[in-house]
Amino acid sequence: MDARLNVFGNPVAAKFLRHINAAGKVVDDSALPAATQELVKIRASQINGCGFCTDMHTKDAANAGETSTRLNLIAAWREAKVFTEAERAALELTEQGTRIADAAGGVTAEAWANAAKHYDEDQLAALVSLIAVINTYNRVNVIVRQPAGDYQPGQFG
Repeated sequence: MDARLNVFGNPVAAKFLRHINAAGKVVDDSALPAATQELVKIRASQINGCGFCTDMHTKDAANAGETSTRLNLIAAWREAKVFTEAERAALELTEQGTRIADAAGGVTAEAWANAAKHYDEDQLAALVSLIAVINTYNRVNVIVRQPAGDYQPGQFG
């Protein structure tokens, strides 16, 4: 399977992705825990059907020491006992923030309040930004049908 568009070779797409990468770097450098960041990236990617990002972030998380049990249970986090309350709040915010079109009111006050119990204002800003950034990556990759499975941890720096 080949991508419909080479987003890495096309100058317009490459320039756009450099800007998105810069936005992502702000989140990477934030106080939002790295494990939470990977959980958020994986869950949004699962919801959006982005195989490329699911592959990448699952491998990056495993490479950083995440357990296979937790990785295997991300899609079923509500029933899993392996996530902290803070991670669960981040996953709920991720799901609601990713499925905005599915909910008439968008993100609920309850989901926001629960996240705010576990994260300070800077971490919340990073979490919201991360949800937006990963959804952008997902949309690019799904639209161009970016193939999944060949990613190697650290491949993009």
